[in-house]
Amino acid sequence: MGIALLSGCRSKDPNTQVGACIVNDQQKIVGTGYNGLPIGCIDDEFPWSKTGEFLDTKYPYVCHAELNAILNNIGINLKNCIIYTALFPCNECTKAIIQSGISEVVYLSDKYEGTDTTKASKRMLDTAGIQYRKVKSTIESLTLSFKQEDV
Repeated sequence: MGIALLSGCRSKDPNTQVGACIVNDQQKIVGTGYNGLPIGCIDDEFPWSKTGEFLDTKYPYVCHAELNAILNNIGINLKNCIIYTALFPCNECTKAIIQSGISEVVYLSDKYEGTDTTKASKRMLDTAGIQYRKVKSTIESLTLSFKQEDV
């Protein structure tokens, strides 16, 4: 989950920075992603607003962290892998998770619990037999430092 959170820090989204990390059955990282624009689209040339006319918001342009982690995997079959994500996946990412063969979703926040998209996600995951669970961590926070004297 730490790698998922760290990946989310790469997002240029000023409101929501979500990251995801996929691991295989040996707990080796096979894919990471964050919510951002597709390759070749420059962050500063697209809107990041949450409100307004549809084409003036981020929603038609941004790829979610889970989809990016799937698309950015190292070229292996993701069957039976686990995806760690900072936010419970939306219904669109859930479709990609199911299609990719991932067998478990571990999430940190279920911020949108009770919404139609989350209900749809859980219904699909349940029907597909994919486990999902909220992460249980004994670590409240982790601080990284790039100061050489701290190493």
